[in-house]
Amino acid sequence: MHKQISKIVIVGGGSAGWITAGILAAKHNCKLSPSVQVSVIESADIATVGVGEGTWPSMRTTLKDMGISETDFIKQCDVSFKQGSKFVNWQTGENDAYYHPFTPPVGIPEFNIAPYWLAVKDKVNFADAVCTQGILSEKDLAPKQISTPEYAFNLNYGYHLDAGKFGEFLKQHCVENLGVEHIQGKVIKVNNDNEGYIHSLDLESQQAIYGDLFIDCTGFSSLLIGQHYQVPFESKKRILMNDSAMAMQVPYESDSSPIASCTISTAQKSGWTWDIGLPTRRGTGYVYSSAHCDDNEAQQTLLNYLRKTGVPVNILDKVTPRKISFTPGHRKQFWHKNAVAIGISAGFIEPLEASALVLIELSARLLSEQLPQNREHMTIVSNRFNDTFNYRWQRIVDFLKLHYVLSKRDDSEYWKAMTSADSIPDSLNELLELWKYQTPSKYDNQQAEELFPFASFQYVLYGMGYETLLSKSGVKQHHVQESQCLFKENLQHLSRLNQALPSNRELLNKINQYGLSRI
Repeated sequence: MHKQISKIVIVGGGSAGWITAGILAAKHNCKLSPSVQVSVIESADIATVGVGEGTWPSMRTTLKDMGISETDFIKQCDVSFKQGSKFVNWQTGENDAYYHPFTPPVGIPEFNIAPYWLAVKDKVNFADAVCTQGILSEKDLAPKQISTPEYAFNLNYGYHLDAGKFGEFLKQHCVENLGVEHIQGKVIKVNNDNEGYIHSLDLESQQAIYGDLFIDCTGFSSLLIGQHYQVPFESKKRILMNDSAMAMQVPYESDSSPIASCTISTAQKSGWTWDIGLPTRRGTGYVYSSAHCDDNEAQQTLLNYLRKTGVPVNILDKVTPRKISFTPGHRKQFWHKNAVAIGISAGFIEPLEASALVLIELSARLLSEQLPQNREHMTIVSNRFNDTFNYRWQRIVDFLKLHYVLSKRDDSEYWKAMTSADSIPDSLNELLELWKYQTPSKYDNQQAEELFPFASFQYVLYGMGYETLLSKSGVKQHHVQESQCLFKENLQHLSRLNQALPSNRELLNKINQYGLSRI
């Protein structure tokens, strides 16, 4: 009789640890069922990174499945709505901009409208032709109304949030409502059994914590997968060269200042700045390559950006950017023996397109749904998990690199290096060659649950001005009229939403006052 996997120990709190705990505990009903127990070991001495402030729309499902009220979440985590990303100065560096919205193009999934946009591309950009979200985001409008129930929407959305408050909010919910055990302590030793599997952890308090499955949410230290099991790290620095960030929080000029609907990513000389609007402040930072820019120059670039966006000098004089260093890449395996890496312990590339939190969600969800019954079952599940996430990391690298390689900027050594042919992965080169003659489509996807669907590749590809020379067979005459109807439908939808939607700040004020109705 094989020993059943019943005790799951998560090492590390923060967003990674508590999202994972919440997904597992909700799925396996830990509050009422004794068959699965989830514990989180968290050390007060170890600070979380705390700058992962953007989510994908998938977070709505994650929170809902945990039984979390969206109203409570918005009120307690300094939350605003994120409807995608706006990319400024990535194409030429001369006041160009495009949107990657969360709402897919009209017609998807039944109809791929991109080939039919090519005929009118000189008149209207791709995102505006096929989606309303970029135009509405430019006006700082919300994705829903106060009468729209929790987690429902007029426009697809994720969130901007305070990562520190989010971790504490999840911890309280997991412990009080989902039956997760919270253990405060610092792990000082990892103990294996005679087969090389982890059987216990020794804490600084001399307490021993036993378990069947151990989840590594220890961030950059990668205590279990990296330090203990020495699983090799696969650097992606040759492809994506950013390895540093300066992060800073700045207040608004007034309580009525507009709140941006998207993450604003602005290309700079040696990297890019992020700008995230929360209800009470902006979260900003500069991601850069230390090989092309020193820390002083990076700090000055960030301060210059903030001055240009209207932050007064007297406010900038009171805040100091926080330096974060990282090596872009990921582990070659994410599940080894009975240890699973989730979050930064598994890998980190850069915050472009906010892939960090959604990877935590996907990892925890797959683990939860495929939770092995015993060690023999674990071998099969772990192999599947590793194959899935090796593929997903490759797709992340390709998708993020796409933002750079299409740039026409050559105003610095950084941009020359990031666009050089020898820095482009073969897998991305193959796609770029394919897209010379056909638009990105569902046939480019190799998995049912893609991190970035083909619509995301379309938004970036055509936002950056890529030329697709479609063959005559690529356009079906009987679909031309259908595409024209969809373009018209998009404009009508835009007109309706433009009149109906409040601003982000207006909606958030109403949520704080009245709350959203629960379905």
